[in-house]
Amino acid sequence: MWWVRVAGRGLLVLSVVVSGYVSAGVRATPGSGRGPLTLATAGDLTGYLGPLLAGWNRTHPGEKVTLAELPDSADETRAQMETDLREDGGGRFDVLNIDVDWTSQFAAAGWIRVLPPSRFALNNFLRPVVDTATYAGRLYAVPYVTNAGLLFYRKDILAKEGLHPPRTWAELEQDARDVAPKYGLQGYAGQLLTYEGLTVNVAEAVYSAGGTLLSEGGNAATADSAATRKGLGFLVDGVREGWIPAAALTYKEQESKQAFEDGRVLFMRNWPYAYAAADGAGSAVAGEVGAVRLPGPDGPGTSVLGGSNLAVAARSEHPESAERLIAYLTSEPAQRQVLTRGSLPPVRASLYRDPALVRRFPYLSTLQAAVLSARPRLKSPRYDQASLVVQAIAHDALTGRETTASAARRLTRELSAVAGS
Repeated sequence: MWWVRVAGRGLLVLSVVVSGYVSAGVRATPGSGRGPLTLATAGDLTGYLGPLLAGWNRTHPGEKVTLAELPDSADETRAQMETDLREDGGGRFDVLNIDVDWTSQFAAAGWIRVLPPSRFALNNFLRPVVDTATYAGRLYAVPYVTNAGLLFYRKDILAKEGLHPPRTWAELEQDARDVAPKYGLQGYAGQLLTYEGLTVNVAEAVYSAGGTLLSEGGNAATADSAATRKGLGFLVDGVREGWIPAAALTYKEQESKQAFEDGRVLFMRNWPYAYAAADGAGSAVAGEVGAVRLPGPDGPGTSVLGGSNLAVAARSEHPESAERLIAYLTSEPAQRQVLTRGSLPPVRASLYRDPALVRRFPYLSTLQAAVLSARPRLKSPRYDQASLVVQAIAHDALTGRETTASAARRLTRELSAVAGS
């Protein structure tokens, strides 16, 4: 859900001047809270972040940022951040680029600082993303990148069949089962390997069916319901019946994207970053890529709200500089580069209405609608434990080791244990 290679490393050297944030000549002063910073993030595989930070470094010589790239895997990135944040005497990270669903956990643990809302232009952000940066009614981070899952499809094949993109699960299943084999394709690919992406795919299916996994505050399990069983059953039945290929059980974002780019899959659930590579040079399906909202039982489904937030480590020695950097990275000029150079969805609402950007990224209006209706994965101060429970139980159901009904009951028991621990 993070950073995935969609282009070569950019050669752009960015110099963004943001009124109120740029102060060329500022030098670190003892006790001022200003000084050099280290920004920790999952691997920047699109190569956009280095040039973006270079713009800051040129205009802030006393507050230069060093980029610490952690593994591409969200699970490994979180583990390394947690290790650093727990170190005695303070860690080496000042600003943390964290998955939106880690904010509650990091805040509850006391690892990140409360931030002043007045310092950031939160009213200009897409409404749902701000909630991902709060915990217990206080702002602990600032939204940086948002995300919502989309359904990618082959426009050429659906056109030959006289079909519109699937709006419901029944339409998706029928096309994946009946149309895809006619063209030598597999039906539908998501991210069903046992990792964070599986939590996302399961949550989207459950939410689309009207089910839930945890209560709003994360203090009670709610998974044992007909709606949750229906959502999980959609994926389980797809694997059992074959229109979701068994290979999807080994897919993360990159593997599913590659299968779609290679022309092996008719439909793919993925994040918006996948559009640029799938529709670009070198892709077997360039020019034939469409994207719509995820389908649900009776119409558009519900995506989980992905993306990342920027937080200040509680033991940072330069919190003033850290807040200034976050304001810079979430400014409109920087957010424009997040989209155009990084192919990542920005948090600034105005960019989704920019005519030039809409022409270049035709899925923006669809993405905005998906974000505005999206829901958090599992908002819990024990998110990592809750996610591992969902992954393990969903894997057992997908591989036939457990029935859907049994899996829903087990989800309730084990998530209840996490919520009450």
